[in-house]
Amino acid sequence: MEKRNLELAKQLRRELHQHPELSNEEVWTKQRLMDFLKTHTSLEIVDKGDWFYATYRAGVYKSNIAFRADFDALPMDEVIDLPWASQIPGKAHKCGHDGHSATLAGFALEIDQNGADKNVFFLFQHAEETGDGAVQCAAFIEENHIEEIFAYHNMSGVPLKSINVIDGTAHCASKGMTIQIEGVPAHASQPEDGVNPAFAIAKVIDAIPEFTSPENNRGLVLCTVVQVDIGKRAFGMSASKGDLLLTIRALHEEELDKLQKNLEELALTQAERHGLRVSFSYNDTFPETVNHKESSDKIRQVAKSKGMELVELKEAFRASDDFGHYLKLTKGAYCFIGNGVDYPQVHTYEYDFYDDLIETGVELFKGLVEL
Repeated sequence: MEKRNLELAKQLRRELHQHPELSNEEVWTKQRLMDFLKTHTSLEIVDKGDWFYATYRAGVYKSNIAFRADFDALPMDEVIDLPWASQIPGKAHKCGHDGHSATLAGFALEIDQNGADKNVFFLFQHAEETGDGAVQCAAFIEENHIEEIFAYHNMSGVPLKSINVIDGTAHCASKGMTIQIEGVPAHASQPEDGVNPAFAIAKVIDAIPEFTSPENNRGLVLCTVVQVDIGKRAFGMSASKGDLLLTIRALHEEELDKLQKNLEELALTQAERHGLRVSFSYNDTFPETVNHKESSDKIRQVAKSKGMELVELKEAFRASDDFGHYLKLTKGAYCFIGNGVDYPQVHTYEYDFYDDLIETGVELFKGLVEL
């Protein structure tokens, strides 16, 4: 990677870090990235509102390859002392999406200056953290006849600058599930006059270990209790309303669907038995991210040819990523570049994107274009 391009990308990353924006609020971030590409490249830029993409055109009959970076931040405070620390209280780039976008921008500089034998699409996506972004961007795949798409995520707990890859599922499917149950209020001295949802909610919680047991599923299935909110802080009242918030997660989408169905059916059964009203709502929905082996093998080939350390992951990451939406529409793969074995984990206060990963990501992407 050209030294000047690397320095520009690092500077961009730190600017993005100083101005974090949450999912679906990334107005400044998107504009800054677009301005960067307009200033330093001659690429075609297509503004899609909340997101955008840039294109290098090699020719009408050339193959179309895409690379994606996310650019939203997290609702966290910046507590470590950094020269480029977040300037916005309660918001910080603690997942490294600033680094992902800076990598893609640096890669765009290299392709614009040196050319390529493929049509290269640089997709800058909003709202990955909530799962909203890729759903809105997915039409990009068919509209541009994308034949293959790649992306990476920085990852702690693995060797520095290593390329970590896996065939099949790379990220679990997940969603946030809220079970809302409503009964009838009563005086605390006469709870029999009302209908309290606490017992129904307790039954649902009690069933979670059986629903998620390895004996009842062919892959990893998890159900995490996020919040239990029943009644009010009024000792003279028997509770009449309750919300149970869960994060449900599975290696395979069909097993996520089965877990959801089991939870819904149990809640409905309990509601009917006790005379309760129940409803369900969902948010932060992520598909499974399933790599295509042909594409994963290309990542392996580039890593080996460039002398990068290659690590074969033994299992998928439990965390989710909306990149799976693209892989349902075309070939592609998602890999991970190592922050270091002892580096702070993403989504923690101590974390900051490691700038040297930018060059690793750019070189990996360049190699994929050259295959």
